[in-house]
Amino acid sequence: MAHWATVPQRGTEGVTLPGFRLTNRLIGPWRQQTRNDRRELIEGLLADPAMIPPKYFYDALGCALFEAICELPEYYLTRTEGAIFAAHRETIATLVGQHRQFVDLGAGDCRKGESWLAALRPRRFIAVDIAPAAIEPALSRLAAAHPEIEFTGVITDFSRTLDLGADLDAGPVTFFYPGSSIGNFAPDEALELLAQVHRMCGRGGGLLIGVDAPKDHARLAAAYDDALGVTAAFNRNVLNHVNALLESGFDPAAFAHVAFYNAKASRVEMHLEARRAQCVTVGGRERVFASGERIHTENSYKYTPGHFAEVLRRAGFSDIAVWQDQAGDFAVYYAE
Repeated sequence: MAHWATVPQRGTEGVTLPGFRLTNRLIGPWRQQTRNDRRELIEGLLADPAMIPPKYFYDALGCALFEAICELPEYYLTRTEGAIFAAHRETIATLVGQHRQFVDLGAGDCRKGESWLAALRPRRFIAVDIAPAAIEPALSRLAAAHPEIEFTGVITDFSRTLDLGADLDAGPVTFFYPGSSIGNFAPDEALELLAQVHRMCGRGGGLLIGVDAPKDHARLAAAYDDALGVTAAFNRNVLNHVNALLESGFDPAAFAHVAFYNAKASRVEMHLEARRAQCVTVGGRERVFASGERIHTENSYKYTPGHFAEVLRRAGFSDIAVWQDQAGDFAVYYAE
C-alpha cells in the first residue's frame, strides 16, 4: 500500500508562505486533470475485469484507516523499514553525504523525511505530494524548527510524471522514497519513475528507497488481510469515495475484501468481490457486477535485492548499497 491522496486540489501556486515556498502544479491544468482522472476512473470501472486506481483509497477516512493499518501487528513494513534506518543511519548518512538538496517523494506529513534532517543536514528540503492539506502544516512546522534549511512544497501527481526541474538547482540531489510505495507501480511504470529520478539526481546525488521483499505467502496475505479487518474496511471504503465522485450507488457492504499473493507476478493483489449481483451507475451508464465478480484495487510488487538492484541499474543508477533486517523481510537501497 502506498499513501496517495485522492484527486487534484486547487491551492496556492508559487506563493511564499511563512518559512517555506509552496508550488501547486495542479492549479493550471486543474480542470483538464480532473476530467482525465474522472475518465480514467470510469473507464476502469467499465472494463472487464474492472479496476480502480489505488490513489482513490485516500479520502479522509481512507487516510485514517491506512494510519491504523501501519500500527497493526501483521503489517510489518513500516516498523521493519524504520528499524533498518535506525540500525544503519550513520553508514547511510556517510554514503549519502550532507548539505545536499533532499526530495521527499510522497512526503505526506514529512515525518519520515524529518527523521533524516539531523544526519543529512540538507540545505534544501523539497516535499512532493498530491495533497496540499498534508504538506502545508508539515512544512510550516519544519520551517519553524529548522530556519537554517530552505523548505519547498510541490503539489503534483507524480504517478503520471515527475518533473522537478524548476524546483532544483544545479547541486546534487538526494531523493527519498520510503515505505515500498514503488511496489504500487507496475514494473515498467516503476522503471520509468526511477529513470526520471536518476535524471534529476545530478552529479553526486542519489536515491534512498525502501522496498518490500518476497516472503512466506501466509505472512504476506496476513499483512494485507489482518485479523481485525482494518485492511478490509480500507479496501471497501474506496467504493464510498467512488460514490462521492461519480454518484455511482455502490454498496460497500455488498463486496468482500480479497487479498492474495500472486507468486508468478511477485505481487500482492487486492480486490473487491461482489457478494451478490448488483447494478450501479458509472459515467451515466449501467454496470452490472455479477455475484463473484471482482474489482481490482491494488497491486503491491515485491522485489528480491538482486532483482531490484537490476531495476536500479536499468534506470541508470550504479554503486548500489543495500541493507536488510535479519529476516530479510525488507530492504533499503542507496543508489548513486
